[in-house]
Amino acid sequence: MNKIRNLSLQVKISSIYIFTNLLVVMVNIFLIIGINSMSGRLDMVYQGNRHLNDFSDAVDALQSSMTDYLNAKTSHSLENYYRSEALCRNMVADLNEEVTGRSFDRMERNIRHMSEHYLEEVAQAVEAKRGRNVEKYRFHYENAARMYGYIGAYLSNLNMEQFRSNTERYSDLLQRFRLFEAVSVITIVLVMFCNVGIIIRFVGALIRPVKKLAGQADEVARGNFAIELLPVESQDEVGVVTGAFNSMVVSIGRYIEKLRESMEAERALKERELLMEGHLKDARLKYLQAQINPHFLFNTLNAGAQLSMMEGADRTYEYIQKVAQFYRYNMKKSEETVTIAEEVEMVDSYIYILNVRFAGDIHYEKHIDEALLSVEMPGMILQPIVENCVNHGIREMGDKGVIVLSLYEKEGRVCISVKDNGVGMSEETIQKVLCGTYREEDMASGGNGVGMDNVISRMKLFTDDENVITVRSEEGKGTEVCFYLQRTGQPEKGGNDGPL
Repeated sequence: MNKIRNLSLQVKISSIYIFTNLLVVMVNIFLIIGINSMSGRLDMVYQGNRHLNDFSDAVDALQSSMTDYLNAKTSHSLENYYRSEALCRNMVADLNEEVTGRSFDRMERNIRHMSEHYLEEVAQAVEAKRGRNVEKYRFHYENAARMYGYIGAYLSNLNMEQFRSNTERYSDLLQRFRLFEAVSVITIVLVMFCNVGIIIRFVGALIRPVKKLAGQADEVARGNFAIELLPVESQDEVGVVTGAFNSMVVSIGRYIEKLRESMEAERALKERELLMEGHLKDARLKYLQAQINPHFLFNTLNAGAQLSMMEGADRTYEYIQKVAQFYRYNMKKSEETVTIAEEVEMVDSYIYILNVRFAGDIHYEKHIDEALLSVEMPGMILQPIVENCVNHGIREMGDKGVIVLSLYEKEGRVCISVKDNGVGMSEETIQKVLCGTYREEDMASGGNGVGMDNVISRMKLFTDDENVITVRSEEGKGTEVCFYLQRTGQPEKGGNDGPL
């Protein structure tokens, strides 16, 4: 069955056409053979009568040719006699000689014996005539004439009896022939209906999947791609088209889904970019709001540094130079990202300024893998973290406060760690910081106005990673804040905590 289904449409149509026509031809051949057989049997009904009539004509011709020769004794009449005698002898040889219980066979056997005796009498009469023996040829002629009469009578009786019998057989055969004609007509009609039924069913089996395919194609044309895929029932042309249609529907549906996802991702990316831009603007605005005319202040600090250098106040010159660098870094507007090296340099300047301010009470350590300094990150990230360590962690510890800045690679990612040995935080405070719900009036404590929520939000937007930051802290044992970046600066899901 599967082999038949996998045949091509051309083979299927040709096969059903050949099958139906072959069925009609076979039925017609059967009917023709039957009709010919019945016709032959009808023709054979009177074959015996025709044979007897032919034999009777042959005997008559022999008797006539013999009489002509005996009367005229010419070579022409003798030649006619020999032809008639040969024909008659051949026909006598065809007569029945077997002994049976049928009266027809007995009569035909008697006619054969009489005919053989008759042929002998005729032959002796002709020989006696040729030998000029008048008495002898008259004797044999009279015997031949008497035998001729007997043969004629027997032939007439046998012919009449066979005619009666053959008439009955003919009527019976004629009735059978009419019945055969009726059966033939019924057979032809049945074959015709069978062929029509086979063709209708076969065409229906071919058209049914095409109709289903047309219906599904109409649904797709209306934009409905959530349709049930058609089963591929065969490997013919319709099956191939159905399979291709299913693949097309699946491909189009996937393409539309990918296009929708791409549009949503693009929209989300734009939203993140706008949000990132908003955070950057917000951070810079807060920096600017925390300063009194920063450009004027930067220029003033540069002038003070030059004056200190001319007066030989090297420490004052270095301090003013560090403060100027600090403000210059904060006023960058053209770059959205910076390198870790720039961020570390800003932290160095900030710690130097604080140590001048607090007489060197802040101990600052760095553990830097210089191979990672070129990795990019958002600006203004580390300075707010260090500032929080000073203001909320080690401010009240005097000269015992320590801040450790570490840069290392762990499991293929860059880790930036800012650690202090200050008062620490509770788990509740850590969760508030990570969730962005912790608020502190940084300006009141001398901060720059950029809170941890801003820092965390910008890092998440930059890395597209919700676990970009980890905070570890215990009350009285200090705090460690870790950020995770990729070497390429691209986002990577997940994060690993650095050791405390």
